[in-house]
Amino acid sequence: MKINSARQAWHDCNYNPAPGQTSDAAELGVMVQGTRRGPTADHAVHGALAGQIQSAIARLHSQLRAFGNAMYAAEPNDNDREMAEEAVFNLACSRVERMTSSKRDRAEYVAKGVFRRYRYMHQGGQSSNPDPLIKPEVFRTWLKSEYGVNLISDRWGRDWEPFVQLCFDACYDIDAQALSPIGGVIYKMKEAA
Repeated sequence: MKINSARQAWHDCNYNPAPGQTSDAAELGVMVQGTRRGPTADHAVHGALAGQIQSAIARLHSQLRAFGNAMYAAEPNDNDREMAEEAVFNLACSRVERMTSSKRDRAEYVAKGVFRRYRYMHQGGQSSNPDPLIKPEVFRTWLKSEYGVNLISDRWGRDWEPFVQLCFDACYDIDAQALSPIGGVIYKMKEAA
């Protein structure tokens, strides 16, 4: 397990390679002959490092843990994704002065869409993917096809653009809160090495 970033550590900490195997070989069920001699203690080192990261993840608040799992876990699940989307929606709504119930119903789907965009942009922990739905008309079309939610285009700048930004801000804030303890553990590991 290489510790280059908190995002990568979150992803890699749940792999459990068998002795003498890399995580890919354990997943695929095949051994690839390498130049190294015999089994090593790599699996033990991986387990020790992964355990420290897993422990930090386990101590997180359930919403932060769900957000991190939905973003970075090797095998994210629907429950974590739904909880992360709800956290983004609730935080964004808490930053809005007022909202009608009709708009609030549609805003929930906007928050889901923004979370998916954010996840795609930061997928793999490199934060290097461009936003595929950056244009409002493309995002609106995607919301219509994915959730059946129709947002009016002539009111986008006034009604939805600020809320989309609040959702992105919520994603950044929750992400930072989730990754901060993992980064702290990594810092301590590197300092001790």
